[in-house]
Amino acid sequence: MASIPFEKLINTMLREAKKRNAPVFTIGNLVKENPYRSLIFTILSARTKDETTLKASKKLFSKYPTVQKLAKADRTKVEKLIYGVGFYRQKSKHIINAAKMLVKDFNGKVPSSFTDLIRLPGVGRKTANVVLSYVFSKDSIAVDTHVHRISNRFGWVKTKKPGQTEKALMKKFPKKYWKKLNKSMVSYGQTICIPRNPKCSECKIRDYCNYYIRKHRLP
Repeated sequence: MASIPFEKLINTMLREAKKRNAPVFTIGNLVKENPYRSLIFTILSARTKDETTLKASKKLFSKYPTVQKLAKADRTKVEKLIYGVGFYRQKSKHIINAAKMLVKDFNGKVPSSFTDLIRLPGVGRKTANVVLSYVFSKDSIAVDTHVHRISNRFGWVKTKKPGQTEKALMKKFPKKYWKKLNKSMVSYGQTICIPRNPKCSECKIRDYCNYYIRKHRLP
């Protein structure tokens, strides 16, 4: 791993994904580094495509633009607004209760510590790390399905669970690259290194990928 050009790989993934208009790049226009919107969007995004989450979030934020308003929201109305995202009924409960806790325990503000974030309903390690990285610019690695898949596919880690992947990546990659890992791999996973039938012929970093070397290169 010491010989792998970390910066080159990350920047290539970002550049190639931007060329293909990866959905993850449109999220910024909606959340605009807004802690409240970033938190709620990330909770809703679990097991849901970004395109679907974006549509649902736009509807939700147009009706409930602040954490205070969401804390007082009617659950049935919220369910209708976010219908389409995975587990929308459960998530409607989570985001309303999270908003209530933010108002009650954190003066209506999203906390900037991992310990406080995971106290919120619907917030696990991935969501907490996304908020810490994207909103508060802290060094963290948010591991979702794309990050977990690509890390194992490239052979950077050999793990079965996202939590294991997070710890392994923290050991493999210098801290200065942690914040970029999520966006680079998510965007690449949405466009080129897709779950099924990855587009290896379009991949500019395939020579560093164990999957490509094993499956596509001649002996």
